Amino acid sequence: MRILALLNRDGGTLKTTDLDWLSALIRDEFRVHGHAVTVEICPGSEIVEAIETAAHQDDVEVLLVGGGDGTVSAAAAALFQRDKALAILPAGTMNLFARTLQIPLNLETAVKALAGGTVTAVDAATVNGQPFIHQFAAGLHARMVRYREKITYGSRIGKIWATTRAVALALKRLPKVELVVKVDGRTERLKCSAIAISNNLYGPGHLPFADNPKGGVLGIYICTERNIRRVAKLTLDILMGNWRRNPHLVVKTATRLELAYSGKTNAKRAVRDGELDSLDELSTVELHPLALNVLVPAEATFLDQIIEAQTAAMPGRP
Repeated sequence: MRILALLNRDGGTLKTTDLDWLSALIRDEFRVHGHAVTVEICPGSEIVEAIETAAHQDDVEVLLVGGGDGTVSAAAAALFQRDKALAILPAGTMNLFARTLQIPLNLETAVKALAGGTVTAVDAATVNGQPFIHQFAAGLHARMVRYREKITYGSRIGKIWATTRAVALALKRLPKVELVVKVDGRTERLKCSAIAISNNLYGPGHLPFADNPKGGVLGIYICTERNIRRVAKLTLDILMGNWRRNPHLVVKTATRLELAYSGKTNAKRAVRDGELDSLDELSTVELHPLALNVLVPAEATFLDQIIEAQTAAMPGRP
């Protein structure tokens, strides 16, 4: 395959990584597996433009991106419903989509796994036509990100500390988001402190990310609780993967839903893949099955599950 690697030198852990070493590793490992690879190092101010350019290059079959979570989301949006495949170097803070794709979190191990990997199609989602690969949320999460933006940090550890501090600040005064939610033809009026919609349902026992990127559903998570301690406990349960046991979280699945919002302020009232976004008067969220091609390790277990399902469905099989 013809692979272009774009490394955001200002993104995530790449800010403190030896990029000459990483570039050489990418070239060596992918060439061993018979791929033609080009590596480019970009400043953060130019990475989105470089991604958009690569998405339209006929001689690029796989776009390998390294940088923060924002870099990965920008690349996924550019390759949404295109023939080109996305490959991810997990250099962000949480690396949630990389975890879903079962990409090793160590950079060297990730490069080696991807070099011998395989291309497959996974689900993506959109809100009013704008793609996301992890989550769209409003309420507490958006308020937390707004607080975090006001805190200066310069490293991964610094961002984690800033996020922890921002969560504490957001919990002191819980937001109340009034929405009309329409799911599967049913309409419900809500006053919620938090609502989130994920690209596939989160798995149990770990950070909030999907275990099956081909699950074909949106996960919908609604909290109407106003007690600070209970919402704080729910926040911890979500981070620890114990959200299914928490009585203050309503969980649903769908392939499409609508959120009607009549608040006075729209700007920065939502979060899409970790970045602040507007919460429009009407938000239509849709799941797009197998709309994003990705390069994943050959050992990814969700590939085995699909092969087993296909084999079981073959004529003559019991």
